[in-house]
Amino acid sequence: MKRPALRKFSLVSLRDLLVASAPTILLVAIACVVAYWVVDPAPPRRVVLATGQENSAYAEFGRKYAARLAREDIRVELQPSLGSQDNLQRLIDGKADIAFVQSGSTSDAQSGESEAERHGLVSLGSLFTEPVWLFLRQRDGKDGKVSSLTQLKGLRINLGPEGTGVPKLFRQVLAANGVEPGQLAISSMENTPATMALLDGRIDGLVFSSAPEAPLVQMLLQTPGIRLFDFRQAEAYTRRLPFLTHVVLPRGIVDLGRDIPAQDFHLIAPTATLVAREDLHPALVDLFVNAATAIHGGTGWFQQQGQFPSPRYTEIPVSKEAAKYYRDGPPFLQRYLSFWLANLFDRLWVVAVALAALIIPLSKIVPPLYVWRIRSRVYRWYGQLRAVEQELEKALETSADPKRREAVRADLLHRLDDIERRVNHISIPLSYADALYGLRSHINFVRQRVQDIQAP
Repeated sequence: MKRPALRKFSLVSLRDLLVASAPTILLVAIACVVAYWVVDPAPPRRVVLATGQENSAYAEFGRKYAARLAREDIRVELQPSLGSQDNLQRLIDGKADIAFVQSGSTSDAQSGESEAERHGLVSLGSLFTEPVWLFLRQRDGKDGKVSSLTQLKGLRINLGPEGTGVPKLFRQVLAANGVEPGQLAISSMENTPATMALLDGRIDGLVFSSAPEAPLVQMLLQTPGIRLFDFRQAEAYTRRLPFLTHVVLPRGIVDLGRDIPAQDFHLIAPTATLVAREDLHPALVDLFVNAATAIHGGTGWFQQQGQFPSPRYTEIPVSKEAAKYYRDGPPFLQRYLSFWLANLFDRLWVVAVALAALIIPLSKIVPPLYVWRIRSRVYRWYGQLRAVEQELEKALETSADPKRREAVRADLLHRLDDIERRVNHISIPLSYADALYGLRSHINFVRQRVQDIQAP
């Protein structure tokens, strides 16, 4: 029977330790939650990507981004648009989180602060070149004489809707040639209807800027009766308009067997840039740049292996997170862990700081609080003993009646027996047993004084 009772004793009272630590644990838990969700919130699981027109390269690449980020449980909502200018406005209005924007689309790009900077937009890097494709319809061989843009005067040319960015770009190109837009019959149909109009002969040419992967580009390059304009002065254009680059469409690149195209074509090309609102979560910035590396990092008609994505070729300031990615590569944890797990561990340092800030000072409070809680079980009975002693002294001073003193003596002894009985049921760790045994000896001391009451 004694062994089970002995097992109740221990050096430390876990219950008391837990109660003493509860305020500290609660404060640490609250600090961790605040640090985890407020100081560095989790990335959202949904992001809106503004793309472009149907059958455009932007739309095609948008689907690739959506598929790639879906692997990390991020839903990319594709938002069709007219094109670059429309995408820029959607970002400014907060209707999209990230979008494809063509270099040169921002106003004042060549003079100080751009429109993108004023509205808190950042670049995640340039993705690919978007050559300016000017397709002309053959008419009795007359198109062969169109070797300069000055020869477009009087022709019906479609530049696309204003939201595409092409009208603004091509007007700058025309201005460099001294051609006023009013000297052309300009229409603003979207790319697909404009292509049908070109094939039907309702317009003489169409202009759009797109990556060569666009289905319309692939189709028009192989369509009989449609000829691509050769920008023979491409290098000069890049000096006049710095956001343009000079690229060459090699002979036979479309179809070597059929020798399409039958010559090298010189083209001028802005670059497609991935632009985001500056409040886009840093973890999503890394994820999009990583996806861009996988999607655009290979060789292409106008690029070498690893040339894109790049922090170059963009007039919009590159975000700090994207610049770090280009400089150092993907974050260490993301190289070996899934996105969400890596993000969790990456954010734990914030929790660690919160823990260190609280645990170090609070750890000095818990031990005294624990000791006070244990010893208070013993010390509070000294109040009862003191009350017995006070009644004893009062009885000795105020009463000379032997019967009265005997009654007081019996009552006090009964109270002391009750105190001792209750003290014997106190559960206290063995490391503090000296205080318990000291209390019991003091009870016996008071009892002895009560028993020594003698009649006067």
